[in-house]
Amino acid sequence: MTSARKIVVAVTGASGAIYAKVLFDKLTRLHDQIGEVGVVFSDNAQDVWKFELGNESYRELPFKTYGKSDFMAPFASGSARFDTMIICPCSMGTLARIAAGTSNDLITRAADVILKERRRLILVPRDTPYSLIHIRNMQTVTEAGAIVCPASPSFYSRPADFEALAATVVDRVIDLAGLQQSSYRWNES
Repeated sequence: MTSARKIVVAVTGASGAIYAKVLFDKLTRLHDQIGEVGVVFSDNAQDVWKFELGNESYRELPFKTYGKSDFMAPFASGSARFDTMIICPCSMGTLARIAAGTSNDLITRAADVILKERRRLILVPRDTPYSLIHIRNMQTVTEAGAIVCPASPSFYSRPADFEALAATVVDRVIDLAGLQQSSYRWNES
């Protein structure tokens, strides 16, 4: 049954493209548990990726990528049965539109579909500090069934570089998505 997993990954324009890159790398390695991955980038996400990572490797992903206005994408409808959506990083603007139910692009439409179908929506905000508006929007999406997993890295695994540091967050996201992986676990040999 795990091979049938269908996952949407959206990347928005919040700083933290390294999180998306590490997530894509890990999903590629976990291909035996996944039937399909659909990807959508906001315009700002592509700009941030180029600026922060210094490349356009997002163009070479081994997953099908959809345009931000492509409402014909399968995950724009609950009938396609995508079971998980990860928005990483998730800008506060995207989170606010999801909280308000504003489906003005493929990212927010897919999030709306995932929530209405009672499936798994994982939001990875990177912004700091949070305003009261951010906190209320996080409360709203949480009450609607989403999981807010802030991009707050941990250090107890002693990450050696930026990718290893980002992996401390992405490993949590992978766990929340219900995928099996080998990663650092607190106080386990």
